[in-house]
Amino acid sequence: MRLPGDVSDDEEEDAVRDPALLSSSSPNGAAVAAAVAAPRLVVGYALTKKKVKSFLQHKLLLLARKKGISFVSIDETRPLSEQGPFDIILHKITSKEWQQVLEDYHEVHPEVTVLDPPNAIEHLNNRQSMLEEVADLNLSSFYEEVCTPRQLVIMKDPSSIPTAVAMAGLTLPLVAKPLVVDGTSKSHELSLAYDEASLSMLDPPLVLQEFVNHELPPRPLLEKLSRELRGRLGLRLFNVDMIRELGANDRYYIIDINYFPGYGKMPGYEHIFTDFLQSLGQNKYKRSLSGG
Repeated sequence: MRLPGDVSDDEEEDAVRDPALLSSSSPNGAAVAAAVAAPRLVVGYALTKKKVKSFLQHKLLLLARKKGISFVSIDETRPLSEQGPFDIILHKITSKEWQQVLEDYHEVHPEVTVLDPPNAIEHLNNRQSMLEEVADLNLSSFYEEVCTPRQLVIMKDPSSIPTAVAMAGLTLPLVAKPLVVDGTSKSHELSLAYDEASLSMLDPPLVLQEFVNHELPPRPLLEKLSRELRGRLGLRLFNVDMIRELGANDRYYIIDINYFPGYGKMPGYEHIFTDFLQSLGQNKYKRSLSGG
């Protein structure tokens, strides 16, 4: 079962201004109040063509415009410092060059909110480091028995896989997943290996995870865990694939974490996401008033 990371978080501060800032005795007071209540937000985006098509749907752009939010395409052929100004940068580009560009930009413009920091996203681009990161969090001490399935990384030579599996002590069947998560459809293709013969037919590099006969976990646990992961991983735009072992009411497994998933498939996503962006803008505005 999947759960959006930060977008649906109840703990974001309410987008409400100080009433004193909204009042004015001048004839144009209403217009001034409206401008203060809904500051214009400029969201620069650097997304693949596939992500632009699936995420920046007409209904999102229309609602965003009504709420004073503009989406502006970032030209990757031009220096980022010459573009903008931006309040928020939304991105899903995985190249090392882009990561460096974004990190350099944020050093000069720390006031710009980056969704999400490249160094935090990097852990999710590799399924080995992704679940190692989760295992290191020791979540079981907070959430009953929350863990990750036993797994094995195979880099090459399919003929050696049966021996490697036996030496690692993994139990069949095994779920095979591509090692690298790069946003392509191939990186989300899964296979289920039931015997040694099928193991030798797999295509490395990949991760093998022990299959867990499962059912869906309770939603309250998912929501609580999602908030915990958001803080610990330093990410906002993610979802969690989590299961409960069948017959074991207190044993849960995180089997995948997906960065910036397909929100466009979620009913009403345009309302959730624009509210989320507005909350970021409101928090930034409050910090500027307080000198933070």
